[in-house]
Amino acid sequence: MDEIKEKKKPFKYTKLEKSWILQDWANSAYSIMITTAVFPLFFKAITESNGISDASSTAWWGYVNALSTLIVSVLAPLLGTLADYKGYRNPLFTLATMLGVIATLLFAFVPDDSWQLLLILYTLSSVGFAASNIFYDASLVDATTSERMDRVSSSGFGWGYIGSTIPFMIFIFFQLTGILPISTGLLTKYAFILTALWWFIFTIPYWKNVKQKTYIEKPPHVVAHSFKRLWQTLKHIRQYRNVFLFLLGYFFYIDGVGTIFTMATTFGTDIGISANNLIVIMLIVQFVAFPFSILYGVLAKHFGNKRMIFIGILTYVGICLFAIQMDSMLKFIILAVLVGTAQGGIQSLSRSLFAQIIPQESSNEFFGFYNIFGKFAAVMGPLIVGIITSVTGHSTDGVFALIILFIVGGIFLHFVDSTPIEQKK
Repeated sequence: MDEIKEKKKPFKYTKLEKSWILQDWANSAYSIMITTAVFPLFFKAITESNGISDASSTAWWGYVNALSTLIVSVLAPLLGTLADYKGYRNPLFTLATMLGVIATLLFAFVPDDSWQLLLILYTLSSVGFAASNIFYDASLVDATTSERMDRVSSSGFGWGYIGSTIPFMIFIFFQLTGILPISTGLLTKYAFILTALWWFIFTIPYWKNVKQKTYIEKPPHVVAHSFKRLWQTLKHIRQYRNVFLFLLGYFFYIDGVGTIFTMATTFGTDIGISANNLIVIMLIVQFVAFPFSILYGVLAKHFGNKRMIFIGILTYVGICLFAIQMDSMLKFIILAVLVGTAQGGIQSLSRSLFAQIIPQESSNEFFGFYNIFGKFAAVMGPLIVGIITSVTGHSTDGVFALIILFIVGGIFLHFVDSTPIEQKK
């Protein structure tokens, strides 16, 4: 009887888990304010005022995003390997976070005629954001136990969606109401300050409470030893067959997930949806993703994280099939809501499943590879959409073509042994 009562106890997060989750709340504001919505529009307005053509500004935007992705992808394995040594992860996390926060804050003080400086700062902020996430993701193994990882990781993504929308909604409120007697440009600069402060303030609990518990003792020559360890991991990759199979599957299906999200506004524009309506729909996606991300974590406890990732993949297969007939705002909203039901869940459970199957003392190194596969996965999907759309003349056909990424990713995932590595010892 006591055992039954014990099982019915509500899930309670520890102080450590709450601090870890709050970091997702903190840095997700950067994703929507800087990467997705506000900064790209601000950059276009600045370049236009400086006589830069739309084509040129778009090209430059593509260049800096490619550059920041390349920098992080090249450095990720080395940064991860360094962070596995005792006492290294937290300082590296702080360095990367402060790089992102300070660069974001400085956006507000760049003169309107210095668009090149704006791009340099954006590159630094993007590198800081991505690098800090390598250490943050890897610290999941120290923030909770293996059996609670799915729930905690999912909650991080869920609360991250809510955290990201609050600064954005504040910005939209002041922009639409015009309560403040200032220009849109100045309001946008205040939004950058708000984003930097939001990121910094809500990271404080993480700095205070999340400590490095799993580590490798520091050798005499840290950098040289890091390269040696990295080479040994690559050399003996067959020993990590299960991890490699997961990363291959992740490479394909996360590419589909990312492509559908990043190109959603383009798809909506193609069927005649206005910019204001698209912003509202994107907010709806964020709010739908919040409860469903947490729900995925709850269900993973009963059905397993691997099965729930498959549910997410099947949902995206359905989205690709539904996209063929997408020709109205109502259908676009339905598609967007479907994305919201699966987007956070598939990402959060992928993170926790990966954390469970890798050697915990080398979690930072392996999350460096996780980051690489996630970054380079952002290339193939948009390429497929571009080619198919060019051939057929319909962007909906391009979305449908993404179905192959989810099928291939699901096939690789099928062969992954999801048993936590702790239980194999």
